[in-house]
Amino acid sequence: MLTKLVYSIENLSVWVGRAFGWCILVLTFSVSYEVFMRYVLNAPTVWAFDMMVQMYGALFLMAGPYALAQDAHVRGDVLYRLFPVRWQARIDFVLYLLFFFPGIIALFWFGAEIASDSWRYQEVSWNSPARIQVYFFKTLIPVAGILLMLQGLAELIRCWRAMETGVWMKRIDDVKETEDALIKQA
Repeated sequence: MLTKLVYSIENLSVWVGRAFGWCILVLTFSVSYEVFMRYVLNAPTVWAFDMMVQMYGALFLMAGPYALAQDAHVRGDVLYRLFPVRWQARIDFVLYLLFFFPGIIALFWFGAEIASDSWRYQEVSWNSPARIQVYFFKTLIPVAGILLMLQGLAELIRCWRAMETGVWMKRIDDVKETEDALIKQA
């Protein structure tokens, strides 16, 4: 049952990561459009910069759970990788409890306050002549917090299993680095 829960949470994280990955395409087209308008037609837009900032922010927030589900986050593993799996799991378990969850709970808690205030005021950007709405974007802060908490729970279960068995649970395969694919081929 716990294995099913872990994979359900990971599937959600991967799905959200893939969905928000399309922000890259939107960002690429909007930057290209803005460059064309500004430098070729000499008619810069008033909205493109703000839209790009919000797209990048959305991508950054929602890529967190995906990266955690894919074990693609940065880790200083100079010594860590030399430890047996059971000790790696113990270290991860403690670090999740001491550092990850307090930080993510703060992200959710204060993000929810910020989003709530933004919705109440129907907040718009003061840094732009377009005065675009920012409350939709700020709603992603607590949403990312919830998704990170869920993925963190899945990681705790993974650690627990690894402490019991001495083997890490297999992760859901998704996109791999080209370098890893070439090494596997060779």
